[in-house]
Amino acid sequence: MLLLKSRVFFRILPLILMGALAVPMLGAQQSVPQKPTEPAVEPEAGGPAADPGAIALPKRKAAEEAPAPAPAEPKVINPEGMGNITLHVNVPEVTVDVGVLIEKNHQFVPGLKPSNFKVYENGIEQKVIGFKRVEAPVTALMLCEFAANSYAFIYDMKNAAYAFAQQLRPQDYVAMMTFDMRTQIVTDFTQDKRQLLDGINILQIPAFSETNLFDALSESIDRLSRVEGRKYLLVIASGRDTMSRLTFDKILKRVKASRDITIFTVSTGGFVRTINEGRGGMMGAMRDMTYLQADNEMRAFTTATGGLSYFPRFTGEFPDIFRNIDQSIRAKYQLIYRPTNAQQDGSYRKLRVAVVDEEGNPLRIQDEKHKPLKYDILARDGYNARQQVE
Repeated sequence: MLLLKSRVFFRILPLILMGALAVPMLGAQQSVPQKPTEPAVEPEAGGPAADPGAIALPKRKAAEEAPAPAPAEPKVINPEGMGNITLHVNVPEVTVDVGVLIEKNHQFVPGLKPSNFKVYENGIEQKVIGFKRVEAPVTALMLCEFAANSYAFIYDMKNAAYAFAQQLRPQDYVAMMTFDMRTQIVTDFTQDKRQLLDGINILQIPAFSETNLFDALSESIDRLSRVEGRKYLLVIASGRDTMSRLTFDKILKRVKASRDITIFTVSTGGFVRTINEGRGGMMGAMRDMTYLQADNEMRAFTTATGGLSYFPRFTGEFPDIFRNIDQSIRAKYQLIYRPTNAQQDGSYRKLRVAVVDEEGNPLRIQDEKHKPLKYDILARDGYNARQQVE
């Protein structure tokens, strides 16, 4: 029994010794004072320090002061029972193209100043607020009589059309229409002179002998009214009207009411009319009266729009005529004024333009030999005021 206890004692003795040695080691480990840790120094903003450690972000600056808000718009409070009020001011302006041409050779008179012009509307002088000399490309419609009458009229018409085509420039827009009983579009508006010449060449055999000039004029005005800017209507015809639906008074009213359209007329058949004038008894007298009436009607159309009328007798006159027309079309003075009568009632206003000197007297023009020269003032004789739409 004693021997058994001894054996057990010696077996557990190593374990007891190992436990006894372990306790001082643990105590020694706990009793060793630790070296105090130095506080970490954060690097300054702008980059890492020697020891990277933690990365420092730049300190956010204080928010800048926000700009002061814009002052609120003042609010207008209407009186009770009154709605919003809108003020609309419309000040009309009138533009008048004026040509001043020497009567003898139809040359344009240059060098005039704003003080040389006076504009009268219904007899009341207007103040000119705008003035300039203009020379712009031409937009024109050529209306030619092509009817089954004497070939002399067709011959003159074609020669006149050729002469006009020779005056055209590359920037010009021109269209061509013919008429007898009804109108026919030969060429639409084009800048190609060859198309216009080809259109003249195809006019060979007319269909009817009637010449409905008034209806053709009305259709031409309708067509030109859709074109912006200044337009010109060149009428090459005998001037006779046989069976138009419109009367002379109605077409003249339409001509006067047209906007930005100037009419020039060139009469045909002058040579035949001259050699037959005064012949044929009563029928011849009636024929002569018909042509005289036609001439007066052609003049009325041009006078109402500020154009010119020509009545040549020989073919050789056409180049000079169309040279004069070209010059009077391209070179003009443009006057702008605000009418004293600002009512937009659609009424017709009579216009008159005078050319004066520095003292207000009628301007006198002399040639190089100091001889007085007569001149023509080309301007519309009136216009229709705009109609106020209610």
